Amino acid sequence: MRATESDGVTCSAFSGWCDRPTNFAPALEEEIQCDVAVVGGGLVGMASALRLAERGADVVLLEAGYCGWGGASRNAGYLSNELAGDPQMLRFLYRRRLRNLIHYAEASAQFTEEWIARLGIDCDYEPTGGVNAAVSAGQLRRLEKGARILGDAGADVEFVDGRDFGMPDTFLGGIHLRGGGLLNPGKLASGLRDALLASGVRVFERSAVQKVESDGATVVLSVPGGRVRAERAVLATNAGSRDLAIAPRGIQPVWTNVVETEPIDPDRLEAIGWTTRAGIVTAHTILENYRRTERGTLLFGTRQLEAAPRALGAREPSREVVADLVRGFHERFPSLRYVAPQRAWGGWVAVTSFLPVAGEVAKNVFYAVSCNGHGLAQSPYVGTLLADRLAGDEPHEDLRAVWRPRPPRLPSFALSAPSLKAAWALDRISDRFSRRH
Repeated sequence: MRATESDGVTCSAFSGWCDRPTNFAPALEEEIQCDVAVVGGGLVGMASALRLAERGADVVLLEAGYCGWGGASRNAGYLSNELAGDPQMLRFLYRRRLRNLIHYAEASAQFTEEWIARLGIDCDYEPTGGVNAAVSAGQLRRLEKGARILGDAGADVEFVDGRDFGMPDTFLGGIHLRGGGLLNPGKLASGLRDALLASGVRVFERSAVQKVESDGATVVLSVPGGRVRAERAVLATNAGSRDLAIAPRGIQPVWTNVVETEPIDPDRLEAIGWTTRAGIVTAHTILENYRRTERGTLLFGTRQLEAAPRALGAREPSREVVADLVRGFHERFPSLRYVAPQRAWGGWVAVTSFLPVAGEVAKNVFYAVSCNGHGLAQSPYVGTLLADRLAGDEPHEDLRAVWRPRPPRLPSFALSAPSLKAAWALDRISDRFSRRH
């Protein structure tokens, strides 16, 4: 049988960043009352619940699995100060709002850095910034234009040469995002969960919300074993939003994967010119990401997105996709072909139309979706801003920048399996074309 690039890789249905907890919170098995009920124990849900409790509210958080089980602990660990999407496209779509949206993204990274420090969570955070890198002359020209657009809108960015910035020869240069950095999202999710369980929030895990109903005065949330009656509710369900009838339409889940290698001697990386600690993200239609970790390994991922089936849930990365990710790694780092990929995992990402969004979908039922691949920085921030509004504050200017009664949605076909496969194929054609020139 012919060997493939995925041979020897352990594919997991769980995150590779951390272990499962052993101290599960109880499931809800009665009827209770509270001021605010939060649905979802991801970064938005945990951040908003903690903030509301700090502000004196009686808060109940309901989580279908355990807090931090989903994308919070499965992502690649990029705490980024940027929005999703190509800058030229963002300027075309949101010209009047771009400066406000850029301010929101910049503030998100700064807030989350300070928030992690305030909570005392050790998550291997490095304030490295990040770089959107070009692997072809065409991408480089596009990124140079993008850097000017972002800079004019107030972003903390600069256009850099790949050699000067410490990237291997494959990467010609790109946009250096000076804010944010890299961290271990598993440690962040675990530390945040510990802080939540130690707070005054009443947490119920393995309590999947089946229905949310509002009569304008009271919100009733039903789980298999009980019910919660609350004055208000926050839907922090991200990729799982489509499972709730009351959740806003337009939130589409897609599956993405990462692969981690064996540890590698840092001197080997310096020998090929890879001296930067910043994470590298390519300018493809479906990005590729490459980073170094605190445990001495390399992590790479995305490159392909997979459409959602009818039922979401835990799954292992497919061998075909893992093999393609490894091929991409070998193409970008040909001198590192000897480095063995060891394990792979994945998670669901919520996609709107590139923008983070928050709003009120029914009387006293609020929502926040801030992923689009950039939720690590934005989710704690928007969750906290939403909590402050529910606690009685005037809406913060950054919350107003993303406030919508419903998310702006992509056309239904945009994230279908054929469309995602076509985007991947166009990226590969572009790669082959650039290698000929």
